[in-house]
Amino acid sequence: MTQNVAIALTYVLGLITGIIFLVIEPYNKDRVVRFHAFQSIFFNLAAIAFSIVWGIISSIIWSVIPFAGAALIGLVSSLVWLGVLVLWVVLIVKAYGGTKLVLPVIGPLAEKQA
Repeated sequence: MTQNVAIALTYVLGLITGIIFLVIEPYNKDRVVRFHAFQSIFFNLAAIAFSIVWGIISSIIWSVIPFAGAALIGLVSSLVWLGVLVLWVVLIVKAYGGTKLVLPVIGPLAEKQA
């Protein structure tokens, strides 16, 4: 498998493929593949953490403003998850094309780990 395919695959199933490419030979020795695997893992962990925090905030908003809060919660949730989906697809496409896209905060952490 070529390097660009391996890099793109690190993002496809998020945590799962990120971890797989950190474990299997020869990709676990390739710094570029390791960077993208770690960035994939950190990106997905950030999305999961945001989901948990947003769930708590949504519950609070819903209890304070029941019906108007539902519209606000739905709109913000839709926009955020659309943004996450678009960024995920961009990461896959850029990685396959050989462009290194370093995400803010997450990217430098991934570079340190790689």
